Amino acid sequence: MFTPFETAYLAHHESNPPFDGAVTDILKSADFDSAETEISSWDGYVETPLIPLSGLAGTLGIADIRYKHEGPRFGLGSFKALGGAYAVLRTVQRELSKSTGSAVSLADIRRGLYAEQSKTITVISATDGNHGRSVAWGAAQFHTNCKIYIHADVSEYRAEAMQALGAEVIRIDGDYDAAVAQTRIDAAKHGWLIVSDTSWPGYIQPPLDVMAGYGVMAREIVHKYDTPPTHVFLQGGVGGLAAAVTAVFHQSWGTNAPRVVVVEPELAPCLLTSAKANRATNVVIAKETIMAGLSCGEPSKLAWSVLADAAQDFVTIPECLVAPTVRLLANGVEGDIPVEVGESAVAGLCAVIAAAKQPVLKQDLHLDTNARVIVIGSEGVTDPNIYAQIIAGEM
Repeated sequence: MFTPFETAYLAHHESNPPFDGAVTDILKSADFDSAETEISSWDGYVETPLIPLSGLAGTLGIADIRYKHEGPRFGLGSFKALGGAYAVLRTVQRELSKSTGSAVSLADIRRGLYAEQSKTITVISATDGNHGRSVAWGAAQFHTNCKIYIHADVSEYRAEAMQALGAEVIRIDGDYDAAVAQTRIDAAKHGWLIVSDTSWPGYIQPPLDVMAGYGVMAREIVHKYDTPPTHVFLQGGVGGLAAAVTAVFHQSWGTNAPRVVVVEPELAPCLLTSAKANRATNVVIAKETIMAGLSCGEPSKLAWSVLADAAQDFVTIPECLVAPTVRLLANGVEGDIPVEVGESAVAGLCAVIAAAKQPVLKQDLHLDTNARVIVIGSEGVTDPNIYAQIIAGEM
């Protein structure tokens, strides 16, 4: 069962984070408060489960592993439902307040009081699938037009899921970063409003709103613990999820916050590369990873500032571990509840299992018998066709 994990190569960079304030000052507690108040009032809001993987933990010699399963989130299949839709709402609020000349409340937009005015607004975003689905859903909820740009390797099933929510889906050549670049060009040309989960110079507020939404997930975790866990393994991507969770944990637990381990595909290691260079650094995506949601070559500058301040470890995982981890969760280990998840959801768990099975890395990450670990299961089965191939052993 664990043979691939025992022999796989995982690159590891141990950082020396300064903890000089960015982790609490860039993503502010008040912004997380606002997002939590708003999102928890939405129809269909339910806390997602924090599933104990006691059988797996015992097999690995770890005290505890808890898996935050985001598959049920608002029926959209991933944690992205929290960020993209909330950022759409905040973007619409700012635009309506500007056009009307008076403050417009989130509640009034949500109740449809500005539906006619909202129909004149177009939001636009680039995505590998999950963020775009959330933006499309938010646009439908808050009565705006929506255009989603996807790259050549995004599956047709994911494209159709966004179209079903009313978005116009535009496929371009190139990778995710090329799609982001095209949204910037077209938004400037047509006056559309970008709702992105990554930041760049001069573009800050929507990514902050996205990460504030992600903080709701982290707050749900905090509410479940009397004593903080020792580790949290977080997917990389552009860094937004990792930054939001890291910020909430440090704001909630201070110096007792868990050790932050950021995990990326070896094919898209922009955060590990940034950690080594001690500055936000782009990488070229030469080949797409099976973990489509993590295939990002350019880190969010805002997210990187938070991670540079507080993340202790950066790890990359090889492709060969992804499908076995999806199957392991689907089957359960030693009585664990079976969990059906997508390929991007298992990055953190891949690293936990491999590190526990490799003595040097296990020691470097302090994964001893006292370790109590949180893993973010960022998505459910967002493409049933890919999931079926993984379970059948075809990937």
